[in-house]
Amino acid sequence: MNESAVPTLIHVVLVEPEIPQNTGTIGRVCAATHSVLHLVGKLGFSTDDKYLKRAQLDYWPHIRVEYHDTLDQALSPADPERVFYFSAKAERSYTSASFREGDYLVFGKESVGLPPELVQANREQTFAIPIFGPVRSINLSNAVSVILYEALRQMGRT
Repeated sequence: MNESAVPTLIHVVLVEPEIPQNTGTIGRVCAATHSVLHLVGKLGFSTDDKYLKRAQLDYWPHIRVEYHDTLDQALSPADPERVFYFSAKAERSYTSASFREGDYLVFGKESVGLPPELVQANREQTFAIPIFGPVRSINLSNAVSVILYEALRQMGRT
């Protein structure tokens, strides 16, 4: 099947990702799920970085990746009600979100997550993955996978 003819199921948006291995792994899961990867702002690495290449293996040519200077630019085609933000500081679990095809899933950088003002301004659309152990967050690539596959499950794609 022609990859350009494959419908986009989900848009995964990474705001200023810092760790190339995470971005490579997220890119790989995007390729596996017909999702678009949006990279926003200043990246903490070069997309030519050897660690990014190692994490993505030979999948990078199959990853639909878009680069944006700002989050507003990345989200400009999105219906604001179909944009979901994820933060360890959110009050509601991701399991209370209702996902559908074409949604945008927004994740912050590994060290600090999304800016607090963004989370506050979008409280009704911001969700967390519950954490029960003595850690403050889970790895970004794991978080994206959990949310992305929950969205696909809700769409009947798993």
